[in-house]
Amino acid sequence: MADVTQILAAVEAGDPNAAGDLLPLVYDELRRLAAARLAAEKPGQTLQATALVHEAFIRLVGGDRPQDWSGRGHFFAAAAEAMRRILVEQARRKQAGKRGGDLARAELPADLPAREQDLDLLAVNEALDLFAREEPQTAELVKLHFFAGLPIEEAAAVLGIPPRTAYRNWGYARAWLYQRLGGTGPSAT
Repeated sequence: MADVTQILAAVEAGDPNAAGDLLPLVYDELRRLAAARLAAEKPGQTLQATALVHEAFIRLVGGDRPQDWSGRGHFFAAAAEAMRRILVEQARRKQAGKRGGDLARAELPADLPAREQDLDLLAVNEALDLFAREEPQTAELVKLHFFAGLPIEEAAAVLGIPPRTAYRNWGYARAWLYQRLGGTGPSAT
């Protein structure tokens, strides 16, 4: 873990070899995140986990502007956000190709990870962007937990908030998103 933090610092400092040193250390975890994201997608997804990892990694360390990661957790949060954006861009391209497509909004279950495969990624993204305007820190918690797959406790640590606050915010975010995406409120579970 210290190696990742040191290499991230070298990437930030502009070391041209650091990105090559970083990928082998984080690849397995990024691949796991990508596979989880793609498993949650609707059938017919053409993007493979390896391609998603490579595209996200290039976006994170291949740019001209230096990145400023505050550690391993922040890097993986940024990777999850990059993967989310790539999937949203791909969904938008598919929808545009269908001239509006036949996408239907799906209800967001009260327990987000339980039925991710039923979600309309564009609708969730749109709702999350709206939610981020009202509750930016809680929206980041949703991204870390739902999109990056971090446990609530680890997401809380990345955000610098107590786990109890993170659990409370997670419950609020679930209810808000569920209602925004067409539900009537959180289920009893």
